[in-house]
Amino acid sequence: MIELLDETFCPEVYGKKDIFSVKIFSLFRAYGTKYPFIRFYAQKSDSEVTAVICILDNDITLSYIQNKADIEELAEFVNVMGFSTLLCDDAFLLDREYDSGIIMSSERKKEIACDYTDVDEYPYLFDLFNFVDYGNVDFESWYVDISHRIRHGCAKAVTLNVDGEIISSAIFSSIYENDAILTAVQTKPEFRKSGYASALVSAMCCDVTGTVFLMREKDKNESFYKKLLFDNIGKWRIYK
Repeated sequence: MIELLDETFCPEVYGKKDIFSVKIFSLFRAYGTKYPFIRFYAQKSDSEVTAVICILDNDITLSYIQNKADIEELAEFVNVMGFSTLLCDDAFLLDREYDSGIIMSSERKKEIACDYTDVDEYPYLFDLFNFVDYGNVDFESWYVDISHRIRHGCAKAVTLNVDGEIISSAIFSSIYENDAILTAVQTKPEFRKSGYASALVSAMCCDVTGTVFLMREKDKNESFYKKLLFDNIGKWRIYK
């Protein structure tokens, strides 16, 4: 049975921690259930929660417990609800086009010194948006969302600056309890291969006591993250 959640739902009753549940529960903490553009659902079998779902605008994120969740019910649910994108693991199979890549995680901490730079934990978000280059994403909608999450302790943006100019960035787009999801790791071309991104990512990982997750493309940046003590743990899939 899949039911709509309200503010009384306790995320701790869900017995799985993965990149998808961290994103879902971070959004649950940031927004709750009072906004019309975001909804949360749980699949239950008897008294056990076997899956959790977030629908933000028309984008779905799904986390489920394999061997316990009713996969057929979940597939029927997401198809009936409709979506622009569905983010899940690669074992959840739908007859639709998708992009895919690798999930990495790390619980280990490695501090790397970074001289001659300033760390800004409260960067001007307009400058950060232009630095990351989000393509066709609208700044106003991005700003409203990320600033809301930051204010509620569910996201964090950090930059490295030289003479007041951003040279490297990283964002925890989701933070829940002691875990986080790392995104938007980028360094200005002329400053690459100098250790700036490594220092920034290591500093952010040391700021989290639990697990840091990330999604990367299949053939990109594996050695970079492995040097920072990340391991490949699975695959992500985005249905379109």
